[in-house]
Amino acid sequence: MLFTLKKAIGGLLLPLPLLLLIMASGLFLLWFSRWQKTGKIILSSGWLILFLISLQPVADALLAPVENHYATWRGSTKVDYVVVLGGGYTWNPQWAPGSNMIGNSLPRLVEGIRLWRENPGSKMIFTGAAAQNNPVSSAEVTARVAQTLGVPRSEIVTLDKPRDTSQEAVEVAKIVGSRPFLLVTSASHLPRAMLFFQQQGLRPLPAPANQLAIASPLNTWEKALPSSLWLGHSERAVYESLGRLWQKLTAPSRQPGQQ
Repeated sequence: MLFTLKKAIGGLLLPLPLLLLIMASGLFLLWFSRWQKTGKIILSSGWLILFLISLQPVADALLAPVENHYATWRGSTKVDYVVVLGGGYTWNPQWAPGSNMIGNSLPRLVEGIRLWRENPGSKMIFTGAAAQNNPVSSAEVTARVAQTLGVPRSEIVTLDKPRDTSQEAVEVAKIVGSRPFLLVTSASHLPRAMLFFQQQGLRPLPAPANQLAIASPLNTWEKALPSSLWLGHSERAVYESLGRLWQKLTAPSRQPGQQ
């Protein structure tokens, strides 16, 4: 219940639903009240903020500081485990296997396989519970896609109980113990994930994937036109900022081994 409530409240605080609610309140004041000026200010402000965070320069200026905590892993440390955290997924056996990995999941897996190949003899650990009404877990879908990309099933460990990053850290700790391991997740998510795993007394080595904030030159029109792609970048920055805030608020009561 608490998990569902946390996700629901967090979802409502993301830019698009929050700004739509704000603009809806402005429309309500315009249509059904005498506070016309207030309604206009609220509606106009919501529209302007939505426009700005849908522009590439603004969106990536918000996201880049969140993503740039860790560089792409190019270290020489050899590990026994490469841990790839779960993300968005679905399961349709009629689709191309990789199509079942939504959004951030496939880039995480690709980077995980690259690092697994650089560490002969290591095993891959995939995490993630089953979404509601889905018969296959996130960890299992990732494992099946990994097999189609050349990773033997014997080299894969699936952890299909964790529902969030803190639970993933607890379950991974049971396998890796005190040994260092590569922790693969989205660049924006990695700072928060590292803290969760370190709180379990683990020794994660940061391996970011799925970097989104663009630093290379773009056409002028791409910078000037609002897009759902750039809005998604702003949403990712806000999502991780909210996650870090929640992590800080709950940290004093969190003890190693607790979920």
